[in-house]
Amino acid sequence: MTAHHDAGSGGPVQGSCGPDGWEQRATSLQIAGLTPLSTVDWPGRLVATAFLQGCPWRCTYCHNSAILDVRLPGVVPWTHVTDLLRRRRGLLDGLVLSGGEPTRQGGIVAAAREVKEAGFLVGLHTAGAYPARLPALLPYVDWVGLDIKAPAHLYRAITRAGGGTTTADKAFASLRLVLDSGVDVQVRTTVDPTVLTDADVADLGAALADLGVRDHVLQQVRPDGATDEYAQALARVPRERLHRG
Repeated sequence: MTAHHDAGSGGPVQGSCGPDGWEQRATSLQIAGLTPLSTVDWPGRLVATAFLQGCPWRCTYCHNSAILDVRLPGVVPWTHVTDLLRRRRGLLDGLVLSGGEPTRQGGIVAAAREVKEAGFLVGLHTAGAYPARLPALLPYVDWVGLDIKAPAHLYRAITRAGGGTTTADKAFASLRLVLDSGVDVQVRTTVDPTVLTDADVADLGAALADLGVRDHVLQQVRPDGATDEYAQALARVPRERLHRG
């Protein structure tokens, strides 16, 4: 699985490059961690999950803050992932590429292609931060868990990045691309009660339904892994405002 082939040429693909220089070899991936067996990262599937280093956003409740820094190198070589899949052929359904924000890294396209060619399914966890990169990736993806965090006007209050609705524009553009692709998708919203009211959540649900989303899951925010500042803010929220997902 360390080499893959272009179905058109029959020769080995050492890594290709799109017009913006983005796509890279699978071995270039900065992987912060690898879960060898998960029943929760892809509903109904038994998978391994690779957590890719780096994210451009700084969400209030993020529980993976240790892997947000894009300057840090990975600690798990891609060959460890492919070796795991090889050993667990017949047990695992596939691999989930998670993060961080996995679409930040160009090697994800070659990685997804390798996994598919080896006979495994490919899942993707993304917040949609890089919509322009999805068209190259989605042909190799079987399922997407897409985080849509809030109504557009409240996005920056959660992502703490960009200006105005910049991050919302990217996330909703990614949602449209995923929906148009026909790939199976679950949209997830972690309800941050320090930002979102019940009315905000209801408005978001209605907007997603209008866009054609059929699987929208609300998740309870948890302080585990979040910053001390956020944990303290969450502790001040009245219990009746906490979403029990």
